[in-house]
Amino acid sequence: MSDTIEDEKFVELNYKVVDDKTGDVLVTVDYPLGYVHGVNDVMSEEVTKQLYGKKVGDIIEVPIDTTQLYGERDESLVFTDRIENVPEEYREIGMTITMENEKGEMKNFIVTRFDDKTLTIDGNNPLCGREVTFVLEVLSIRDATDEEIDLGGAVDDNPDINEILERAE
Repeated sequence: MSDTIEDEKFVELNYKVVDDKTGDVLVTVDYPLGYVHGVNDVMSEEVTKQLYGKKVGDIIEVPIDTTQLYGERDESLVFTDRIENVPEEYREIGMTITMENEKGEMKNFIVTRFDDKTLTIDGNNPLCGREVTFVLEVLSIRDATDEEIDLGGAVDDNPDINEILERAE
């Protein structure tokens, strides 16, 4: 049995996203991310390639092009309104507000700033326009079961990195 990451191995990772300019940790996972290597596309191909052959305890750092992931920053998705027009429950930095456009499409906006006169929300992903590095630590490696291979992850838990990144929104 191999103790290195290869195809059809069940792997658990912890990871964080670090802002390259400030060194601030922007995102961390609250629970290990489990997936079947070479089967689940939960991570980018670049990350998957760098994990191949790694062992428990190994840490890799992968610079991520946020423009490729989220597109260019769109200033038309930033809105400021008078504070009296905003319900009190939304007056909190980091609060996510879901809005619907005229086509019925839903979009998340984050409260980025407010004072006693105005409140600003931003529909861009918080990682958009930043230079970031994913720091991943290999926690465990084992043979995946047939059922896990079919699912691409743990049978009772199938985390999706996109869901985790959406939490950052």
